[in-house]
Amino acid sequence: MTVELTHVDLTNCDREPIHRLGAIQPFGFLLVLSSDWLVSRASVNVETFLGVPHSEILGRPVGEILSKVAVHALRNRLAIIHGPDVVERLFGVVLQEGRGAFDVAVHVVEGQVIIEAEPSQEEHHGSAISIRSMMGRLDQAETLQAFFREGARQARALTGFDRVMVYRFDETGSGEVVAEVARPGIGSFLGLHYPASDIPVQARALYLRNLFRIISDIDAKPVQVLPEVDEHGRTLDLSMSVLRSVSPIHIEYLKNMGVGASLSISIVVDGKLWGLFACHHYSPRLPSAERRSTSELFGQMFASRLESRERRMALEYETKARQIADKLLTSVADNASLLDDPAWLIDALANAIPADGIGVWINGRSALSGLAPSQTDFAKMVGLLNRTAAGKVFATDNIGKTYPELKSEDIAGLLAIPISRSPRDYVILFRQEIVRSVRWAGDPHKPVEYGPNGPRLTPRKSFEAWSELVRGRSAPFTSAEQRVADTIRVTLIEVVLRLADEASVARQQASERQELLIAELNHRVRNILSLINGLVRQSKTSETSIGDYVSQLEGRVQSLARAHDQITRDNWAPASFPQLLQAEAAAYLGRNADRLHMSGPDVLLAPRAFSTAALVFHELVTNSAKYGSLSARGTVSVTWEKGKDGEKGKDGDLLISWRESDGPKVQEPKRQGFGTTIIRRSIPYDLEGKAEMRFSSTGLEADFRIPAAYATFASGTTALASLNENAMDPNRENIPERPLEGLSVLLVEDNLIIALDSEDILHRLGASEVITAATVLHALEILGEKTFDLALLDVNLGDDTSFPIAEKLQAQGIPFAFATGYGEGVAQAKSHADAPILQKPYTIERAAELLLRAMATNGK
Repeated sequence: MTVELTHVDLTNCDREPIHRLGAIQPFGFLLVLSSDWLVSRASVNVETFLGVPHSEILGRPVGEILSKVAVHALRNRLAIIHGPDVVERLFGVVLQEGRGAFDVAVHVVEGQVIIEAEPSQEEHHGSAISIRSMMGRLDQAETLQAFFREGARQARALTGFDRVMVYRFDETGSGEVVAEVARPGIGSFLGLHYPASDIPVQARALYLRNLFRIISDIDAKPVQVLPEVDEHGRTLDLSMSVLRSVSPIHIEYLKNMGVGASLSISIVVDGKLWGLFACHHYSPRLPSAERRSTSELFGQMFASRLESRERRMALEYETKARQIADKLLTSVADNASLLDDPAWLIDALANAIPADGIGVWINGRSALSGLAPSQTDFAKMVGLLNRTAAGKVFATDNIGKTYPELKSEDIAGLLAIPISRSPRDYVILFRQEIVRSVRWAGDPHKPVEYGPNGPRLTPRKSFEAWSELVRGRSAPFTSAEQRVADTIRVTLIEVVLRLADEASVARQQASERQELLIAELNHRVRNILSLINGLVRQSKTSETSIGDYVSQLEGRVQSLARAHDQITRDNWAPASFPQLLQAEAAAYLGRNADRLHMSGPDVLLAPRAFSTAALVFHELVTNSAKYGSLSARGTVSVTWEKGKDGEKGKDGDLLISWRESDGPKVQEPKRQGFGTTIIRRSIPYDLEGKAEMRFSSTGLEADFRIPAAYATFASGTTALASLNENAMDPNRENIPERPLEGLSVLLVEDNLIIALDSEDILHRLGASEVITAATVLHALEILGEKTFDLALLDVNLGDDTSFPIAEKLQAQGIPFAFATGYGEGVAQAKSHADAPILQKPYTIERAAELLLRAMATNGK
């Protein structure tokens, strides 16, 4: 017959309920009081200390058992307890008349009052203990190792234990003895490592809550607390108990070490369990409660000093590293090519974060120096980091464990610093494997077998130094090094952004810039859409035909588009007012543009004023061309000057006059149309300026004042007698009505609405066939099957451009023109400088002009 044993592993210890063992150590007694101060539970040894049998104490008011003075003192102590895990202590309390004094600890758990007491010990030299002098000696320690040793020495002087160790936990829960003071002849544990299972998870959690633990005699028999469960079936939570009994597994562990008594003082740094003062005595030992309280206070003061030292060291290190990061930023700002030199980068970072090699990945390009993986493995590493590192600094000292597919014989650690948004670019530091021997206090792998305490792991019996060869690990990247890496991450992100967008402000955070641009773009697009919507609604009247409505609306939109082009040409900077007039005249007057005479100083208008002025003077030009001087043989004079303080305005205002002459007689219309509304109200409403219109017998007159805040005058005056003839196309009036008659045209456009409008324009210009493609691949497939007379290409096609199509058209000798909402330099940057650029949005007239130029350039 085969008997299957229950599975036993290292988590058995982690699951042991060490805080609910239902017993205490025998050097004191315990009472549990209900909310109305009746004794609900008690340790069975209560009669030894109070002379009252256990069976007679349950259910009685505590005032019948303890003196009124003692009860009053206990109530006063409870009154100052605020929050969980707080224990108050009283020393030398007489609990009953005629009996000796007790040292008492009191706390509250699950609505119950827990009273623990032990006989007071005579303390002859307690008053001589000076925490201040102890802290002074700690502060004199020059190194961290000397600080640890002095702490152990002070703790041994306080407790009188044979051996006191400073025990530090690592991130896995394993520990190392980093300092030790012991009586002669008992050997040394200094430098030994202990696996995490020696102090299991729930024990470490208790050490974080209850900072002091005493086991006075490992051979003492535990004393039960009865009844075991309350009326709700709950066992007693002894987490904060001073007298809490000891786990049988831990007793066996201590016996195997030959220890007779132990004492632990938690070292809590920055809210985490940094380590312990672990004290061993080789016979029973119970320091007085007062001495133990002093030791607990010392532990807290030691932890505070340790936290201060670690923070000071980290601050000094990080300050030095930030200075290095600042120098890095300055150097790269002056010479951007340094970022492509990993050898320079590793030297620059060496004093901040020591490493044995480095890899840089930017925009799919990689550079490696020192101890580094192959280009193939590096690319694979970047892909894995993009999936797992979440855009933050990521560090590991065991690549083989974190990324088994990247396991290397030489490289064991990496620190990845992302320096862009997804898909991310990286600077990755590498550290070599350090093969080291770790000295354990016995074999750290507990034998999986049944022991005297049932189906649980048996604590190991041998604590002789046991060496283990550790491979596959590097020196770990410390938390301070990782914080410095994050500082460098921010620094390099600024550099990469500066290199990626020359127009952006140098050293500006990527996230801040993106959010700002999105908000500004959203604002401008909404304003433009609202403006177009207003033009659509206000341009339509009951007396306007569909054709005139479309023509008027198209003209106004084109005017805005031209104004926008002039503003954005210099990155949303002020634009020239004379050039605005030239553009409007050239667009609507052609060869008759010389009938518009202009004179005034060179002046720039802010973007907001420029757009407004563009609409106003568009209306003036078109109205004059339809009904005023420019419709006949008359002329228009536009003059402007810099205003001075007076009736006309303030110093620096732009004063503009429009005068028509030699045209048909004009009279004020009976009904004010939308165009007149724009002329009269736009500048006063949008810019808080002035506008006046007069319908004189000699022609329309208008005067405008644009506030100085929107106008910038250049030094000197430029007199413009008439329109610069370079601003117009001399062939404009020679364009035939259907210039594309019978031609086959390829149209490449990725927006359906724009494509439909462009198809319509091309058909109206006479094209017999228009074939549309939305992608580069589709267009190239069509060109492989068919030939065309002409092509019109949108430059930007989503994530691609039409340049490959242009190259194939060029090879086949087919004329083409680009259509784009970007600047002309976008297309010309790809060796297509001769190709005409049709700026969006475009009119049928402008399309005809540019397409004819494209065919003329190719000899068709």
